[in-house]
Amino acid sequence: MQGSVLVLGAGMVGAACALELQRRGLDVALVDAREPGSETSHGNAGVLTRSSIVPFNNPALWRALPGLLANESASLRYDPAYLLRNIGWAMRFLLAARRGTFERTVAALDPLTRLSLREHERLLAESGQLARLRRDGWMFLYRQPPRTAGMRLQLEVYQRCGVEVEELDPAAIHALEPALRPIFARGLLIRAARSVDDPGAVVRAYAELFARRGGRLLRRRAVGLERQARGWSVRFEQGSVEQAQQVVVALGPWSAAFLRTAGLRIPMAFERGYHMHYAGAADGAPALTRPIHDAQAGYVLSPMRRGLRLSTGVELNDLDAPPRHAQLEAAQRAAAQALELGRRLDENPWKGARPTLPDSRPMIGELPRRGLWAAFGHQHIGFSTGPGSASLLGALMAGEPAPIDPAPFAPQRFAGLGPPS
Repeated sequence: MQGSVLVLGAGMVGAACALELQRRGLDVALVDAREPGSETSHGNAGVLTRSSIVPFNNPALWRALPGLLANESASLRYDPAYLLRNIGWAMRFLLAARRGTFERTVAALDPLTRLSLREHERLLAESGQLARLRRDGWMFLYRQPPRTAGMRLQLEVYQRCGVEVEELDPAAIHALEPALRPIFARGLLIRAARSVDDPGAVVRAYAELFARRGGRLLRRRAVGLERQARGWSVRFEQGSVEQAQQVVVALGPWSAAFLRTAGLRIPMAFERGYHMHYAGAADGAPALTRPIHDAQAGYVLSPMRRGLRLSTGVELNDLDAPPRHAQLEAAQRAAAQALELGRRLDENPWKGARPTLPDSRPMIGELPRRGLWAAFGHQHIGFSTGPGSASLLGALMAGEPAPIDPAPFAPQRFAGLGPPS
């Protein structure tokens, strides 16, 4: 494990990888074009939970698909031209919703989320961020009285995997969150879930901890890499170059484009999303004490340091396509039925992109280029599972027994990404 490593990408996954490899004695540099935690890791709902073992492409998707294809839902919007250009990815994503593939994904994500929660608690303590951590759980809310297919599936999986969950009737929902209007017929409380009040600040704290321990933070945009006799040479904008024995690609949605410079094609698509902050009730009355997910309306509301953060569902579109705010406007209308949002606090909506592979599992392991490692493709759960991914990657790079089964996350599961050479 003696040697130098460049970790490209300073989101949650990259910052956690840098800390883990530093802990193992490597000379690590953490590199990003922007400040740590200012992209996808900034814009999420701040939830740390084992309930994320049920991905969007699950068996209940088949029943919901006709309604989603109308392209008017807050849960899913898409650009038809983008889907046509990526029809192969879309078909593989849908096929991964079949029961067999879904069960393999659940079996892979369950130990990753368990490991990540433990690692998060350790890193929050070491970085002085435990005060940001809430232990109130989080809630899935349903407007329709009978159990939906999605709710039944969640309960089945949670019970099997030991995720502590409590079913809620309207009275129980009101007791937990009295500011919510009585529009929800059922709910699920994920008791063991955690959340933080500023995800971007947590990532910055992890990066600052890495720097305090002697790590190098470099503010540069990586544009290409070349193999050298004893490692790799990474090129940056403005012509600068850094060399290292090993490179970890943790660039989130930018990973696929970057790896094309090494001749690798990654089957990645982009689940874009938006958020906006709101002031809450004009009288200053308490709003929410924990994040909530309005399952049928397709949004998440999280109490944050800045205010109430409203996060949208999925928009399938090019990474750099202009923003489309119709989905956020629909989510705002739906959320206003549940809670007094108050005035907007942001001048413009935030837009980000979740990097998603067809089976909704991240890619963690050595790519088919010796010394080039993947840590990306975490779809909606990179903030939650970054530390566990780092722990797995560190063990793989050291040739040590892995803390969880690495096979479901191996790059080689995709055709064309064979063993390192």
